[in-house]
Amino acid sequence: MEMVVWIGAALSVIGLIGIGYSVVMVTRAKRANLSDADMRARLAKVLPINLGALGVSVLGLMTVAVGIMLG
Repeated sequence: MEMVVWIGAALSVIGLIGIGYSVVMVTRAKRANLSDADMRARLAKVLPINLGALGVSVLGLMTVAVGIMLG
């Protein structure tokens, strides 16, 4: 079950990298002083990446918990 824990940890790290990428993209958009419509368009592009990364991170944490319980 140790392998399941490591796979879950890797998924969590991938998710955290995606969340960090989302934060960087939103920060760049805020600094660009865009109009309201352009800001909404940029945030609409970042939102699916953020939600996907959050999902991968949660899946990884659940995998780690399962691996710990079974091991």
